[in-house]
Order: sequence, then structure tokens, then C-alpha cells
Amino acid sequence: MQGQISIERGLGRLPAYEQTTRGIRVRVLPAFLADQSSPEEGRFLWSYTITIENCGTETVQLIARYWQITDESGRRQEVRGPGVVGAQPVLEPGQSFEYTSGCPLPTASGAMNGRYLMKTVAGEAFDVEIPIFLLESPHERRQIH
Repeated sequence: MQGQISIERGLGRLPAYEQTTRGIRVRVLPAFLADQSSPEEGRFLWSYTITIENCGTETVQLIARYWQITDESGRRQEVRGPGVVGAQPVLEPGQSFEYTSGCPLPTASGAMNGRYLMKTVAGEAFDVEIPIFLLESPHERRQIH
């Protein structure tokens, strides 16, 4: 299941993106960091907060991550690594793990998606999809067709 929802934060509504794979729900809330960006220098920065919730019946551990980051010019970067923010959390049924990270781009908008490699306590490995989410800023170029 993949979708976009809105979450109220402060005075506005920010888009949140959600997808569930094999009972593991991944919710992403991106935010443009205007105070840390420098549009005149081609530096745009976003934070994203991810909540991983085990809605299934098996205890799982997050082993690794894989990201595809695409800027508005279509340039793609791939990032792989162990765990997230230095952790490889174990999630029992009903538990969740939340973290915040960041993404710089040389363009005013882009998108990210990816997957987590998870492992059950029985040793079975499987991928959990991270939904594609947009990195939007007030500086992005809008095209009218």
C-alpha cells in the first residue's frame, strides 16, 4: 500500500508519504530547510523524518538501507549503508522507530525513494519499500504545459 497523506504541523499541512510492505509501515515527512539552504549558490537542503512501524506479527531488525535520490535535472545518486543514523533497530510487533536525516541537492526540487533490508529473528531477509517522496522548495521551477 502506497499513498500520500497530509499531517498538520504548525500552521500548515505538510505532505506525508506512506507504504506498507509485509506488515512494516514506513511513513516519511519531508521538510525544506530554508534557513540552511542557499539558492543563489545552488544548495538546497531538506530534512525527512521517517517512522518505521511493525504492524506485523514477527520481530524484525533493520539491517541496511538503499536510497535513490533524483534532482530536478534527472541526475540520480544511489546511497547504500548499514542501518539508519548509526542504528540497526529491532522492532517487535507493535513497536516503531523514528529518525530524522537530511538530503542536500544542487537543484530546487527532487525526489527520493528506496528500501530497507530487514531480517526476521528466524534469519529470513526481505526488503521493505520506502515510498517515493518529493523534495519541494519555494524555489522550484514550475513548468506550464
